[in-house]
Amino acid sequence: MSVKFVLNETSYFGKGAREELAGEIRKRDFRKVFLVSDKSLVEAGVTAKVEDVLNRAEIPYDMYSEIKPNPTIKNVLDGVEACKASGADLIVAVGGGSSIDTAKGISIVMTNPDRADIKSLNGVSNTVNRGMPLIALPTTAGTAAEVTINYVITDEEAKIKMVCVDPNDIPILSIIDSELMFSMPKSLAAATGMDALTHAVEGYITKAHNEMSDMFHMKAIEMIFKYLPSAVNDKNEEAIEMMGMAQYIAGMGFSNVGLGIVHSMAHQLGAVYDTPHGIANAMLLPTVMRFNGEVCADRFREILIHIGRPDAANLNDQDVINTFVWMLSELSKAVGITQTIKDYGAKEEDFEMLAEKAMNDPCKPGNPRDVSKEEFIELYRKAM
Repeated sequence: MSVKFVLNETSYFGKGAREELAGEIRKRDFRKVFLVSDKSLVEAGVTAKVEDVLNRAEIPYDMYSEIKPNPTIKNVLDGVEACKASGADLIVAVGGGSSIDTAKGISIVMTNPDRADIKSLNGVSNTVNRGMPLIALPTTAGTAAEVTINYVITDEEAKIKMVCVDPNDIPILSIIDSELMFSMPKSLAAATGMDALTHAVEGYITKAHNEMSDMFHMKAIEMIFKYLPSAVNDKNEEAIEMMGMAQYIAGMGFSNVGLGIVHSMAHQLGAVYDTPHGIANAMLLPTVMRFNGEVCADRFREILIHIGRPDAANLNDQDVINTFVWMLSELSKAVGITQTIKDYGAKEEDFEMLAEKAMNDPCKPGNPRDVSKEEFIELYRKAM
């Protein structure tokens, strides 16, 4: 049986790596940039760090920044119209998952105009054409959108998050410059870091995992447990740089093997209550891992041994599950995430609706343990 692995062709890492952008644009003979970012980054002066590179190289660009934290179909469609009007031949995305996911949607529709309804991109896509060339510079250490074949767009009318899976959207170049991440507020650094951990853990236990994806996910888990607290609480520059790499490594794995029901449930919280995605994952991760432990104790044991608990080799399965869930909860608390889904507006009367949507989420089939609608309802209840 063959295993397919898709990765982007080139990436740069390290403090100041954005300086490589101009040379890569010139080398590839692009003439004009359509710069996609969000208003908060523009106002904070983060996007300006990339604009400075373009300005010094005299590379013309137009900017689009009308993007919500949970980007919508309208954000993508407005971006497509702005991109057409600009006459650009290259998209450069600067931001977290919101900006990069929006840029991916724009990229795909620019070369596949028959998918301009956006809704038809939901799930595993069969677009014909490679998206408009896209270069991604992440400003958060979490989503790994710069290296994955996935992007998430909210259908506000249906109140669902569409998980679009399409190799045609992968950026041609990624630049992971830790200087673009230094200004992240503590809450965002914590949320995106726990998002990266969720990617790595779910990717490690998903049904489709393989030896190559295991390598990426285990390394990412080790790095996140080691570096996330100091990246968040101490603004340690080395830790921030290592988190940028850890989330990228996790992305290389889960992009190829999928995720699980933490994401199935988190997507619904984001779509219905506008809960920040990383926070939603962090709140749900311990509850769902206790549920998955029934079939994943051996995988949890392997993780524990790699993150400083060699005694896990001699623990029984229930103690392994308890220890792993406790360590996930403690890491979340260590970076200041102590809320429950109730704190973000979740209501018990909504659980059946949330569970119905989660049952249809594209991440559900990858979960190592099968789950029913009733079990989804109970998991939401436990996460309260």
